[in-house]
Amino acid sequence: MTFRFLGDGGIRPAIPPAIRRAGACALAAAPFLFVAGTAVAQELDLSQLLPAGTGSASGRIIQFVALITVLSLAPGLLIMVTCFTRMIVALSFLRTGLGLQTTPANIVVISLSLFMTFYVMGPVFDKAWEDGVRPLTQNEISEEEAYTRITDPFREFMLQHVRPRDLELFADLAGIAPSSEQVTEMRTLVPAFMISELRRGFEIGFLVLLPFLVIDLIVATLIMSMGMMMMPPTVIALPFKVLFFVLIDGWNLIVGSLVRSFY
Repeated sequence: MTFRFLGDGGIRPAIPPAIRRAGACALAAAPFLFVAGTAVAQELDLSQLLPAGTGSASGRIIQFVALITVLSLAPGLLIMVTCFTRMIVALSFLRTGLGLQTTPANIVVISLSLFMTFYVMGPVFDKAWEDGVRPLTQNEISEEEAYTRITDPFREFMLQHVRPRDLELFADLAGIAPSSEQVTEMRTLVPAFMISELRRGFEIGFLVLLPFLVIDLIVATLIMSMGMMMMPPTVIALPFKVLFFVLIDGWNLIVGSLVRSFY
């Protein structure tokens, strides 16, 4: 930036000619833009976009608000009513058993869990789309009927994998009789399904940790017998655990076992 000295001793930055010309053009065009904008605003009638007295406009507004709400709650819904919880818990235990804190990275573990979830939940998603979402977008059914059709496939999936004991727990907390049809409502079914998935995820994690624990014990015993007190056993055991996991084709076994646990 250059500066220009004024006659009264002041200093003012010298504005380049191109910037001065652009500013002058903008000032000159401002009145015309204001007039044009006013004319467009006067010609634009909101009643043409949302006709008054019609139910279709209010229905579209409700659908739009519902869509924004569902999209904002999508991560939580994905965790609550799908098999994502079991997948991510089991893979987290696997990474802990290997002794690798950041490998695979969190984004890799979460992405693998998501794709496995989409694979397992594919038929459920397809049924919910064909029976509920598509007819709703084509204005063939109402919002209430669409909600029932969309949630029914997820309710059936959760009922197949929830433990009766967990379902009875939340039914008792809600004051509902175990034989009542209200037990299958979302407010009792979803939390019961989540703790069931957590339990199964911890069961799978226990089975995954066992062989790595054996390797850690063997390495620690050998190091102690050799008198290497200052050598951390985890440093020596890490390559053996990785080699063991690769030789048994661990990823194939883990992913296959997790997917087959839902069939």
